Amino acid sequence: MTAPTAGSRAAALGAVSAKWLAAGLSTAPADRQAAAEAARLAYRSAGLPEPRHVVWFASPLAGARAAALLTGRRGLPGATPDPAEEAIAAQLRGQGCPPVLGSAGASVRTAVRTAPWAAARAEAHDLLGPDGWAGLWAACGADVWRLVNDRIATPLRTHLRGELPVHARAVLLDAVGGQHDAGWLAVFDAAAPVPTVPPAAAKGTPAAAPVFSAGPVAAAWVCAPGSGGADAVPGSPPGSSPRSGAGPVFSAGPVGAVWAHLGAGEAALHPVQRLAGLAGVARSSSWWWPYANVAILTDRPDALHRDNVGRLHAAAAPALHYRDGYALHAWRGMPIPSDLVDRLAHLTHRQIADERNAELRRVMLEHFGYERYVRAAGAHKVAQDDCGVLWRLNFADDEPLTMVEVINSTPEPDGTSRVYWLRVPPQTRTAREGVAWTFGLTEQEYRPLIQT
Repeated sequence: MTAPTAGSRAAALGAVSAKWLAAGLSTAPADRQAAAEAARLAYRSAGLPEPRHVVWFASPLAGARAAALLTGRRGLPGATPDPAEEAIAAQLRGQGCPPVLGSAGASVRTAVRTAPWAAARAEAHDLLGPDGWAGLWAACGADVWRLVNDRIATPLRTHLRGELPVHARAVLLDAVGGQHDAGWLAVFDAAAPVPTVPPAAAKGTPAAAPVFSAGPVAAAWVCAPGSGGADAVPGSPPGSSPRSGAGPVFSAGPVGAVWAHLGAGEAALHPVQRLAGLAGVARSSSWWWPYANVAILTDRPDALHRDNVGRLHAAAAPALHYRDGYALHAWRGMPIPSDLVDRLAHLTHRQIADERNAELRRVMLEHFGYERYVRAAGAHKVAQDDCGVLWRLNFADDEPLTMVEVINSTPEPDGTSRVYWLRVPPQTRTAREGVAWTFGLTEQEYRPLIQT
C-alpha cells in the first residue's frame, strides 16, 4: 500500500472532522437498536457487566428526570406530586424498569467514559508527542468541539439546570454527552490504530495478537484510493465494506472480531478501540446516563437552528427542539425565555426601556433595530464631524447606548447614499473616535485618504 501523502492525510482528517460535526449537529431520529448495542459495548469495554435495562427518553430533560427518579433524587416527603415526574415514572414502568428507589445503582460514568478517554488520550499523546497531539486536535477536533460543545451543549446544560428541580440537578454530573462529545471522538477516530493480524493468528493460533499500525494516518488510509472511501470504518483493512450511511466510526466490528478470534474480550482492546461503544452511542443519540443497572439513553433533537457563526439562534421558533416538546429558545447563542419570542414580534421602544434584565434588553435591541430605537426613544446628539454623528441614549441600570451615524460615501445605483449605524463604546466622545474604534485605531491614527 502506498504511504499516504501530506495532502491525503489532511483530506482524510478533514473528512473525519466533517463526519463527526455532522453527527454532533444531526437531527435525524435515533437508531435505538444500534445505540443500545453500542451502550452495552461501552460497558463491556470498561470491564463491566451489561446493564439490566436500557431505557429511552425523547430529550435530555426527560432523561435527567428519569435519572433523578432512579437514583433517589426526589422532592421533599409530603410535597405535591410533580406531574412531570409522574409522567417519567409511567414511561419507566412501560419500559419494564419501575422507578424503585436507588434501582439504577451507582453511576459508572467514570468507568465507561472518563477512564477510557484518559487512557486513549495518554496513549495517543505518548505516541504522537505534544506537537503531534496538538496538531491532530487542531486538524480534527477543535472546530467540532467549538461548534458542538461550546455553542450547543454548554447552553443546553445551562438551560437544563434551570428547568430541573433543585434536587435533580446533580444528575447532570452523571451524563455522557452522546452526539455532543463529537469533538474529542473525532480526534480519537482519526488516531484509531489499524490492526493487522499476524500469520499465526490467521491460522487460529490463540497466542497471537494483533499488531497495531498507530497514529492519525489511519484516517488517511481509510480515505485513500481503493481503501473503501470516506465512509469506510477507520481501522478496517483496505477494501473492507463501509457501514451503510454511518460514516467513520471506531472499528468495534473489525477489531472486536480479531480479538474474539483470539479469545479476548473488549476490555483487552487497544485504548482507542475501547472507545468504540461511546462512539457508537454518539453516532445515533443525544445525552445518556450510564448506571450499574440501567443505561438511560435519549433521542437527538428534531430541530436545530443556528446563526452564521454556529450559535443557537432563531427569531420565531425554538433554536433547539426535541420530539417530546422540550425546547430551548436562543438569540445569538444566549438562551432566552420562550415568551420573549412572542414579545419580539410586537416590541415597542418603551418595552425595551422598561426591561430590567440587561442581557434580554440587548436581545430586544438587536431585534428591534438600533437605528429605529435611537430615533424612537429620543437619543440626544453628542457630537458631529466629517465622519458622522454621535448619538447617546442613557439607561438607568446599564451602560449608555452610544451609536455613530455614518453615510456611505459611495452612492447607490439610484443616486441615494446609504446610512449605517455603528455601536461604539459608551465613553466615545466624537464620531471620528467611534469610527476609528471600529478599525482598531485611535482618533489620531484614523486619517483615511479615500473613503469608500
